[in-house]
Amino acid sequence: MTGHLRIVGLGPGPEKWITPEVSEGLAEAQDLLGYTAYLDRVPLRAHQQRHASDNREELSRARHAIELAVAGRQVALVSGGDPGVFAMAAAVFEAIEKGPAIWRSLEVTVLPGVTAMLAAAARVGAPLGADFCAINLSDNLKPWALVEKRLKLAIEAGFVIALYNPASKARPTQIFDAFAVVREKLPPSTPIILARAIGRPDERVTISTLADADPALIDMQTLPIIGSAATRLLKRADGSHWVYSPRRVEVPA
Repeated sequence: MTGHLRIVGLGPGPEKWITPEVSEGLAEAQDLLGYTAYLDRVPLRAHQQRHASDNREELSRARHAIELAVAGRQVALVSGGDPGVFAMAAAVFEAIEKGPAIWRSLEVTVLPGVTAMLAAAARVGAPLGADFCAINLSDNLKPWALVEKRLKLAIEAGFVIALYNPASKARPTQIFDAFAVVREKLPPSTPIILARAIGRPDERVTISTLADADPALIDMQTLPIIGSAATRLLKRADGSHWVYSPRRVEVPA
């Protein structure tokens, strides 16, 4: 078996956020697999074949990539952001675990990329400067009750929270349910960041408070970051704000 499967992350937007390692992996591939919107960001070279699929076909896409690599092909499986954050790397290893024994002999490399919450945080300051977590709001693969439980516990623990997959046409109401949970647990002054299409021409970043944040503005291209009770808005000379979470935790005497 001489094939190789590279699971690569393109980052959330511009080409300059693609790492040199990812660029090398893409150039060496004979087969490129991924969601159509992600593959459209990758130039097709003369020696390559492109295999596009729908966004909700992760497991079948992973199996296809594995089968090509087992057959001796050099394969790049493309994700947006980082492939290990709610993306294709987990689908590949899930497929390998449940697949034929020969799949465990395959050479698999995960090439990291910039994930959306890091790109969004960099735009506004340092909201992830203290302890933070990421929660996937999709209940396609887990019950909504578990999503709510994790959200409540993360707030109670004092984490800043990045919300992945916050809303879609099939799940239009759950972001409102999530904000209802947040509003029960955090003060109205809590900073909220809504980062949409980070790094792309239609980028829009909104900084507000929990009292003023409108979940109706959130779609699948938006990454909300929910501050903790300690997260601060720092007013700039021009009237705009930075957002940061202090590194030090003040413990009552």
